[in-house]
Amino acid sequence: MSRWERGKRVPRVWLPVLAEVLGAPRGTLERATVADSGPEPPETLAALLPPGDAVAPLRSRTGRRVGQTTADDLAARAHGLRLADDVLAGGDVIVPAFRELDAALRVLRESAHSHAVRRELLRAVGELAQVAGWVASDAADARAEPTYRLGLDAAREAEDAPLAAQLAGSLAYHRSNNGRVADGVALSVAAVAEAGPEAPGKTRALFHDRAAWAHTQAGDAQAAVRALAEAHEALSEADGDAPDWAYWVDESELEVMDARVYTELRRPLRAVPLLSRVLRDYPATSTRERALYESWLAVAYADANEPEQAAEVAARVVALAGDVASARASDRVRAVLSRLSDFRDVPEVRAVLDASRSRA
Repeated sequence: MSRWERGKRVPRVWLPVLAEVLGAPRGTLERATVADSGPEPPETLAALLPPGDAVAPLRSRTGRRVGQTTADDLAARAHGLRLADDVLAGGDVIVPAFRELDAALRVLRESAHSHAVRRELLRAVGELAQVAGWVASDAADARAEPTYRLGLDAAREAEDAPLAAQLAGSLAYHRSNNGRVADGVALSVAAVAEAGPEAPGKTRALFHDRAAWAHTQAGDAQAAVRALAEAHEALSEADGDAPDWAYWVDESELEVMDARVYTELRRPLRAVPLLSRVLRDYPATSTRERALYESWLAVAYADANEPEQAAEVAARVVALAGDVASARASDRVRAVLSRLSDFRDVPEVRAVLDASRSRA
């Protein structure tokens, strides 16, 4: 998905699914796509997020009987939404994402199906809930947290520990970014434990990266750097058995998180080379991700006492963020401008600040 997480072209094989999910003409989309985690957690994931009953079947089912084909179709639609999130912002994807999640929930709760099919339906609901929660968070929509909780319930009942950790880690990321830093740490560390050492390497890398971000937001530099190292180690052990939802996790994405953590920790000499290298070949179609990543580069340049370069990058951030319906991108613009305000006497900086005020 994406996000700090992601940045490659959408494979053409998925364009028909993507177009159907979004209700958009295929041509439109074609044009758009030119482990040691520290101390043991004080509580388990089940204690932090007790199970609910959102995915319980209805007592009287009136729907038709469904089989594996239906489950496969729902999983494909979830992946189509993930690919859409690579090139579109939360505000663009949120309506189809919740439409697909609601439809999948109805199938799960109302249809007749075998135990094996139910497990696959639950897994598809969990994946759709993760996408819907993610885009809701990006759009600053209040449905993000309850949607993640619903998806976690589905993943648990499906006995899919990596998917449960994916939902919990996504919720941890959401809480960390919305001021609940202690919750973010507890949940992200519990997600690593929930997945366990046998989870695919790519998924463990992702969970450690989210823990690193949570520790960073909480001001624990040592734990954050340790989690970054665990993420790289986990990725080095990846053997190709990762689920579809981890398709975007690679060394470049881990370097982006490294750079974000180093920027937040005020270590610009580490952050600037990493971000510069990743952004050099980053797809122009991933507008939101470029805006987010360049925002950290601008702050890192400011921290390195290079205000002219910071201003140059900040101007791109403002322009890029203005083209996407992303609350996160808007928040990062404000963060960048706030950091640049310390250099308002520098002409290049003053020009960016003045231009931003005129847009407001």
